[in-house]
This record gives sequence, structure tokens and C-alpha cells, in this order.
Amino acid sequence: MKALKIGLAVLAGAALLLLASPAPEAFHSGGVAECGGCHSMHSPKPGGNYLLVGTDGASTCLSCHMHAGDTGPNGYHIATAESDMPAGVPPLQRTPGGDFGWLKKTYTFTVRGTTTVEQGETHGHNIVAADTSFVADTVNTTAPGGTFPSSQLACTSCHDPHGRVRRTSSGTYTTGTTEPVMGSGSYGAIPAAGFTVGNYRLLRGLNDSHVTGVTFTGVAIAVAPSTYNRTEASTQTRVAYGASSINTWGNWCASCHPGMHSSGNYVHPVDQSLGSNLALVYNSYVKSGDLTGSSATAYTSLVPFAENTGDIATLAAHAKIDNSQLGGPGASDKVMCLSCHRAHASGFEYALRWNMEGEFMIWNSLYPGTDTTPSVPQFARGRLGAETQAAYYDRPVTAFAAYQRVLCNKCHAKD
Repeated sequence: MKALKIGLAVLAGAALLLLASPAPEAFHSGGVAECGGCHSMHSPKPGGNYLLVGTDGASTCLSCHMHAGDTGPNGYHIATAESDMPAGVPPLQRTPGGDFGWLKKTYTFTVRGTTTVEQGETHGHNIVAADTSFVADTVNTTAPGGTFPSSQLACTSCHDPHGRVRRTSSGTYTTGTTEPVMGSGSYGAIPAAGFTVGNYRLLRGLNDSHVTGVTFTGVAIAVAPSTYNRTEASTQTRVAYGASSINTWGNWCASCHPGMHSSGNYVHPVDQSLGSNLALVYNSYVKSGDLTGSSATAYTSLVPFAENTGDIATLAAHAKIDNSQLGGPGASDKVMCLSCHRAHASGFEYALRWNMEGEFMIWNSLYPGTDTTPSVPQFARGRLGAETQAAYYDRPVTAFAAYQRVLCNKCHAKD
């Protein structure tokens, strides 16, 4: 019996060690990755810098995060190759941040005799990656509301591939190197005493000024489910965003876009508590014409909010993909930049989560498209119906009203 107890204790200890340890297949693992994955001592990419395997930083990132031949959402891929999305075929990835492939989808349509070209570059952050033909924004030479040069925008402008920001066992954040990194901080891991995990998605922070003319104050807090690049046709992917003191998403985005929400402009509030009235509207709103919802099932990933907490365990309990955590906001939870925008790119202008260029998202119980009947050009905007649906992460049209208006109404209910 004694031997049995010892054996069970050993097995339990081994199980706990596995739960606390990073997944063996992880590459970044919360800090600096395998050096040879990004740099080559003897055969770097010709014309590049820093011995990178790509011509530039973003090209190096996309050498792993984009792959030609994908047939659907695929793991950590955040961009669809052009060869996999010919005309009429939408980008394939469904990450919470969006698919950079939308930057290469330009649409032309005519409304009341006037032809409009919706350039792909309007769909999000225009990273510069020479090896995959991503180019700088041709209209905004600097970040809107800021001075950061668009010609320098790369994945590493926001993400630190060396992972200098870490979270400690006490929940504080540091850039120190006295405690080793034991794994990713993106999925809710709480490190043991004496160890750290990386910051969410290796995002910069804590006065990081390695990016030209930009200083990232505070940190951006969130926890993602371990499976996150997936269709939302039947269940939603909930990333639990947090906020604590200066560690808010609005403050973090303002590192590059300080003028977007300045008090001198007539602009939408950000990082402000919703208050009881708006929280009630969000929780009651189901779809246009339907305010019968409840707080238990109110959440939608098309209009996420920041929970008023920086506690990782709390956020991790809410980061799910099985619709088990669809609780809506409380009065102290906050609106944030990501409530309306995706971080990378989306199927709509300005990286918005829904189409703001027409009052209807759904028309006559159909996703607007040039192939639907009747077709309404100002709602279809040159897209096929399947492209519109893909931009909403494959949700069935029945998730909305037959004449669904834009999702500003999730908080304001003016429809």
C-alpha cells in the first residue's frame, strides 16, 4: 500500500509538472525563440539586416506565420497567401486579430452611378514585408493620430520577438532577466515562484522604446484560449481582455496613435467604464429588434470588451471556445479600441469588425453580395456573399436579424 501511495504521488507530481511546463512544440515560448529560426549565421537573406532569414522583420515572421497551400484556418497562421485567395475567395485565417490577407483584397462597385474602389490597404495595419509583397500604406504616411512612419511598420513594431516583457508569479510585470521565462503568457499560465512567463502575444510594454519614436507605457493584458484560429460558425472564440490601472488596451494602442482619442477631439470614449446603462443595453441586445437577452449569454466576439481586472486566473477562466463563458459586461468593464477594430486586419475598412459603410449588415435574411438577390451595391461593396460571411467568421445568417443593422447598436440600441 505504501508503494502504491508513493507511485500515485509521483504520477501526480509529474502531471502537475506537465501542466506548469510550456508545450514542447512551442517556438517562442514566452521569450526569445530558437535563434536559428529567425537568424542565419552563414546564409541570411541577401539584402536584409541582422542576419535574418527574411529580407526584413515582417518577412521573417511570415516565413512561419503564413503558408501557401492552406485550405482553412491553420494554427498560428495570421495571413493567407495570395495564391490561396483568388478573386471571390476570402482569406482563410480566423484569428482574433484578423488575417493580413484582407490587405490584398480590393473591391470595386458602383452606387448611384458613382464607382468606388475600396483599396485593400484600408482593411488594416499595412505591415511592410518585401518577401510576401506587403507594402506600406500609400495614403497614411504616418500612423493615424501619430508620427510613427508607415514605411517602418512591421510585426516587430508591436510584438517583441525577444520577449523582454514578462509576468511574474505575483502577477506583476517586469523587463528584468533575473527570473527565467518558463513559457508563454498568452494562455493563462501562472508561473511558479522564481520564474516568469512572457507577456500576452509578446507585446511590447513597460517603457519599451525600441521602435522609432514610440514608447510603449504599461502593458496590454489578455488571455486567449489555446485554440484560437478557428471558424465561429457554431461557437465563438472568446479572448478575455483585461484592464488594470494604466495597463489598458487604449493606452497601449495610443503608443502609436496618441491623437486618435485626445480630449480635444469629438471622438469615441476608450478605456472608460461602460456604466450600468450601457452594460444593460449590451446584455439585453440580441439583434435588431430583439432586446430580450440576458447577461449570461450576451457576449459576442464581434463586440468584445475589457474586463475591469488584471487578474490572469479570472481572465483564463473566461477564455473559451465552447460557448461556456458568454457572460456580458458589468458596469465597471470597459470599452476599448478592440471593441470595434481587429488588431491586424479585417474584411472591412479600418480593420472594423463589421461593415460601417452601410446601415445593414444583413439584408433580406442574406449576407450582402454581388451574387445575392436582390443585390444592394452599397451593402455588398463588391464582395460575394461568401466573402461577407467569411468576414463575420462564418456565422450563420440566422445569428442576426433579417435586416440587421450595424453593431454599434450592441451598446447603443438605436436600431
